[in-house]
Amino acid sequence: MVLTRRFLWRLVLLIAGIVLAYHLWLLAHIAWWIDHNPSRSAFMEARLEVMQDKDPDAELHHKWVPYAKISPALKRAVMASEDAKFLQHDGFDWEGIQTAWEKNLKKGKVVAGGSTISQQLAKNLFLSGKRTPWRKAEEAIITVMMENMMSKRRIFEIYLNVIEWGDGVFGAEAAARHYYGVPARSIGPAQAAKMAAMIPNPRFYDKNRNTRALKRKAAIIQRRMNHVYVPR
Repeated sequence: MVLTRRFLWRLVLLIAGIVLAYHLWLLAHIAWWIDHNPSRSAFMEARLEVMQDKDPDAELHHKWVPYAKISPALKRAVMASEDAKFLQHDGFDWEGIQTAWEKNLKKGKVVAGGSTISQQLAKNLFLSGKRTPWRKAEEAIITVMMENMMSKRRIFEIYLNVIEWGDGVFGAEAAARHYYGVPARSIGPAQAAKMAAMIPNPRFYDKNRNTRALKRKAAIIQRRMNHVYVPR
């Protein structure tokens, strides 16, 4: 009995130590990325692995570009589409989460997310794409870390540079060149709205760029763009 208790305590301490070490690793990465640019995200690595299973020579299209060299129109479009309250919340849009929950409950399936830009970035940088309760808990912890260690501008800058925007296309610069043949700084309002509309399902829209649903969503985003504020 005594040996069993000792074993259980040691097991608990070992697990606690592993969990602590993992979160210190996360914390160290976030601290480093305050003024260093991440070269790859966990989601990029996962997508590259899938792509190379089909084609060993497949490569990602990604190029980091400073925040100041991203079109203001694209910043506003992404903000209007993904997280209009980004500058007001602390990483979680509780009203948005409740609204998404009610929509999903009504439809009987997941049709709305409610994740903020900070939550999306936490997931993209560190986590797999699998939907599990553990992943959501980790996403929340990482979001809190980022919101307390990074400025809103830095969070948004990294987000714009690492999110998926097409099949193997990541970040605003690669996306602008992929869809319009111009650098990210040259994207206009209509182009920006369409690019923002692609974010929830980028691989589909990469192959289906002129669907009615995409055009309709882009038009809505373009009307909302001038009513949001972005980090300066």
